[in-house]
Amino acid sequence: MAQAARPQHGLLSFLDTDGKAHPRENAIAVATLLIGLISFVTAYFPGLHLVSSWTGLIGMLGGAWGQLISATTGERFLLIIGLGASGVGFYLGMAHGGLFGGLLG
Repeated sequence: MAQAARPQHGLLSFLDTDGKAHPRENAIAVATLLIGLISFVTAYFPGLHLVSSWTGLIGMLGGAWGQLISATTGERFLLIIGLGASGVGFYLGMAHGGLFGGLLG
């Protein structure tokens, strides 16, 4: 039970529940969450469909990659939330004009 008593330090210490540092995986999880949040928020403004659709696409691709390489449950938790928000942003952005709406025509 010595591992249960070790102190956890840092803002994102809940991501490293196995006792090892995973800086790359943690960075991908946090980036997916932030990109998903941007995509989700901008999706509710039809004029920002380019931002929401592109950030949604990037968030979904990054989140899918993060799921493949994630090491802990905390990372997967953030990735799923980011993937969901990215998906909503992507699909609403596509409904409002898409990835290239207004640029090609």
